[in-house]
Amino acid sequence: MKSLINIAVIIALVFAFTGCNKPENKQVANTKLAIIPEPETVKLTSGNFSINKNTTVYCNNESLLPVANYFNKKVSDALGFNLKIVVGEGDGINLILSDDSDNILGNEGYKLNVTKKSIAIIANKANGVFYGLQTLRQMLPPQIKSKTLQFDIKWSVPCAEIQDRPRFVWRGLMLDVSRHFFTKEEVKEYIDQLAEYKMNIFHWHLTDDQGWRIEIESLPKLTEKGAWRAERVGDWWQREPRGKDEPTIYGGFYSHDDIREVVKYAQERFVEIIPEIDVPGHSLSTIVAYPEISCTHTVKDINVGNKFYTVDENSLCVGNDQTFEYLDKIFTEIAALFPSEYIHVGGDECYKGFWEKCPKCQKRMHDEHLENTKELQSYFIKRMEKLLHEKNKKLIGWDEILEGGLAPNATVMSWRGMENGIKAAKAGHKVIMTPTKNCYLDLYQGEPSVEPATYSMSRLSDSYSFEPVPEGINPKLILGGQGNLWTESVPNFWHAEYMTWPRGWALAEVFWSPKENRNWEDFVSRVEKHFERADFAKINYAQSMYNAIVTPVSGENGELKIKLDTEIKDLDIYYTFDNTNPYYLSSKYESLLSVPKNASRIRINTYKGEKPVGKLISLDIGMLEGKLKK
Repeated sequence: MKSLINIAVIIALVFAFTGCNKPENKQVANTKLAIIPEPETVKLTSGNFSINKNTTVYCNNESLLPVANYFNKKVSDALGFNLKIVVGEGDGINLILSDDSDNILGNEGYKLNVTKKSIAIIANKANGVFYGLQTLRQMLPPQIKSKTLQFDIKWSVPCAEIQDRPRFVWRGLMLDVSRHFFTKEEVKEYIDQLAEYKMNIFHWHLTDDQGWRIEIESLPKLTEKGAWRAERVGDWWQREPRGKDEPTIYGGFYSHDDIREVVKYAQERFVEIIPEIDVPGHSLSTIVAYPEISCTHTVKDINVGNKFYTVDENSLCVGNDQTFEYLDKIFTEIAALFPSEYIHVGGDECYKGFWEKCPKCQKRMHDEHLENTKELQSYFIKRMEKLLHEKNKKLIGWDEILEGGLAPNATVMSWRGMENGIKAAKAGHKVIMTPTKNCYLDLYQGEPSVEPATYSMSRLSDSYSFEPVPEGINPKLILGGQGNLWTESVPNFWHAEYMTWPRGWALAEVFWSPKENRNWEDFVSRVEKHFERADFAKINYAQSMYNAIVTPVSGENGELKIKLDTEIKDLDIYYTFDNTNPYYLSSKYESLLSVPKNASRIRINTYKGEKPVGKLISLDIGMLEGKLKK
């Protein structure tokens, strides 16, 4: 019986994914296929191409065989059979590298033509074919990760003509593995998921105050001491420091072989890994391992999430030549492990108070004629740029590297809003835009009372409304952007997925699709289809877009009024003040609410028709009044 139910679900999804009847919208090229990111142009034609046990994948070039094998591996579990893969052309799925380069498609674009007899994916480069296959996969029903359920059903793809290419060359996600360690298998899974949405950059934040995560053979204490800390749960910055003789058993690191394995895995998915070694600040785990390159030599324990900033030293001593000797050893090994032309050196939130009291740092400032510690950090970054250049690498840093003067060829990652990115671009530097409001995936994505604890707010609509190119700035200097998942409040991988999706889907569309194609309502309808796909693939995600938005406002006489809203349209909001849970027969929100006398709580939920879709929100009236007074 369960198998029959699943077959029915799959058949229903075939129709759901290939025949959504939406009105024509001039701003949206694709009105029927639930594809993320939205392709540049889509023309649907009549009929379907059927995939069966006799379907062959043809490659017109042997270099496409790995791409074909990737596709087969991804779909074979759901199909219940393997596709035959050969070099050549025929009636089947044709993967074609163009003999004559199409300037319109560039290095990553593709054409996808589906007829009743065959499918053709044409591109100038193998990665373009790979992205075409990702679109093709989304034209199929959801693909199950398990081989335990196989169905004898007809798999079909709607006939269509698609032309597509990315808007930006930098389309990334960052994962912080210092605050909480993620295994190499989890990292590979994260890379796989971002690649399926045509993202091509994985920014790997490998070191910070709470852990050093990569083996450096010439400096073994970095992982012997720096990769392990006392085990803790609870709110970040509210934890007790490590106690005397408390074991340091929480953590982990990646060996050189692990790194090579992950790099190879990413390359097979046309994802470039950007390693980040965060210096000169955020280096507490470094100086615990090697205190001789700190200013005070006093820090003994890896931070566990307790308050320490400005109290415990976490910056490298820039006045010590030994610091640069150690950094040369570190980046020599990093450069050999990662083929990317870029290495990220952090440069953010560097507390300079210990430099001001350090004789070695003060001597460096005197010898180099530096007026203040901001210029001392600039000295450090410029020296790092030279060190990386000697290893044929380019430097990227967070936007604080602008302070005191920017290194000549540095690329700036602008996170404190867009202003510093604009400043860097006006000075002729390449910029990656990743402002907190739109791109920080560790922030709340809905009403905080029903979300896992974190701070600040970045809703799905904030991510989708992001525009990386400011007015008046040369767009050629904006490489693109990325989402950043800091993991202070992300202790495991399934929560990393929850925080990433669907906001990561929104950013994938921002970075890939033409700006003029963006349409919020259409995107939401496609997200709902991708929720279904994620369910089948056992990928966690947040449904926070369905939750009510609650805003306390002041009435004419300063009394509390309550405004309710939703992030997406076509939801009804029901509420109660009598301490019962709202139902679709409860009071429906129509306009600004007054609070009844002696009411202690308001409870709220959103519905589609008679079905609840949001999370039940229960808020204390006194708390709302307190927010209003602030």
